[in-house]
Amino acid sequence: MTDTRRARTLASLIAGGVLVAGTLLAAQPAAAAESVVLSSGHVDAVDLHYADGQLQLKVHDGTVEPSVERDPADVTFQVLPDAATTVPDDPRYAFLGAPGADVWVLPQTQDPDLLWPGWNTTELGTGVFAGNQVRLSLVDVAGPGAVTLFGVNAFGDPLVRFRSSDGLPDAIDVPVGTHAHASWAFTALGAYTLKFRADATLADGTALTTGAVDYSFVVGDLPGGGAETGLTIGGLADSYRPNDTVTLRAVQSPPSDLDHYHWFSRCPGGTDFAIIPGEAGETYSFTATRELDACEYVVKLYGSGHGVVATSPAVTLRVADQPQQPGAAQTITASIDETQGALVVSVDPDDRSVVLPSARLNAAGDRWESQGELRPVKVTDTRSATPGWSVSGQIPADFAGPDGTTFSAGHLGWTPRVVGQGSGQGAVAGPQVDPGAGLAASSVLATAPDGAGRGTAELSAGLRLSVPTETPAGTYTATLTLTAI
Repeated sequence: MTDTRRARTLASLIAGGVLVAGTLLAAQPAAAAESVVLSSGHVDAVDLHYADGQLQLKVHDGTVEPSVERDPADVTFQVLPDAATTVPDDPRYAFLGAPGADVWVLPQTQDPDLLWPGWNTTELGTGVFAGNQVRLSLVDVAGPGAVTLFGVNAFGDPLVRFRSSDGLPDAIDVPVGTHAHASWAFTALGAYTLKFRADATLADGTALTTGAVDYSFVVGDLPGGGAETGLTIGGLADSYRPNDTVTLRAVQSPPSDLDHYHWFSRCPGGTDFAIIPGEAGETYSFTATRELDACEYVVKLYGSGHGVVATSPAVTLRVADQPQQPGAAQTITASIDETQGALVVSVDPDDRSVVLPSARLNAAGDRWESQGELRPVKVTDTRSATPGWSVSGQIPADFAGPDGTTFSAGHLGWTPRVVGQGSGQGAVAGPQVDPGAGLAASSVLATAPDGAGRGTAELSAGLRLSVPTETPAGTYTATLTLTAI
């Protein structure tokens, strides 16, 4: 454990706060059933849902693209050894233990090297629950040490949400539409089981509860070594026509720094999988032919010494012509004007806000800085002429704060990325825009070239705010406008 890492972690615990609002889309994640270990990246660990008359706790896993919903029973949350720090010599943090004592903290402000868990009620509809809120409780903790979840306000004062060392259950009321993060602190290495429960009352007075749901955490190394990396293949459609483009994608769970792959195939009549020459990247694209129908594909991930770290389950390609019926038939010809269709950029009207984590002082001591994530933005192109497209974003007005105070939208920059796209699309993320000129000027989020834009793509961006330390304290908001051409 280095002093540099410890200083960074403690700074995240005592930062001030800044709030940013923008235009967003929350993509509906698919469900996943495999068991995983999550050790870095964004995850809504306690994700509340209401369906078929039942209140449910799930895990919204944003460490994979596209994101997926998981059953808490299928997830182990790992607090990596690098989360280790010491309790500061500050009486406000006495609830963590004696000054200088070891503590392992997943900070409220995202650290890209650690897990960033939070709770989420944005999937719950307004007007469904009394008071438009639910009650979230930590009802029990079993493990070798104490567990505390706490936030900090704009002045660096800690706000304890849940604390096992002074007795449980602890409960907080969470408004519908909330997406929040806190610092998760553990006082000892080892395995923990945290029991969360959500309770709510419907507008008609019906009481609901999830009951106690177990969440498994491991602080430090996993038994038997580090986190195992799982590997699957994404991007495969149910079927293809001849001459369609097939793009397969290797998906790690949890993600790692490894990026060396080999792709293998086995077609009907073959006994062994054969390596596909020249294919050593995360994706493998090729043209579907009738001869490839029923061929199987696997991908392998390699580590140091070219050892196999993980092997995916096989997937099977299906290629079929348009079915033909024997006997009498008619040929029908239809013409579609190439000018028809539309290019649409859309956002979810019920989820339009990004809340940046509390700002913290940078290493030079001259800027307040915060980083966050733009929710995915959906771009749908149904134009048959496939002319390509470009999506840009701009914050045309300053951030507005208390008592009429403002700061320039140029203080917010972004790093765009393509979250997902359809087979055959060629969407490319726009360039990084640093704070300075920032998003006060129109900036490209993503483009698709002529002939490779048709379909639906999901876009996002990492956000970075950097404002001078003389900026008055308070909550500031601005609106991001998206334009597609």
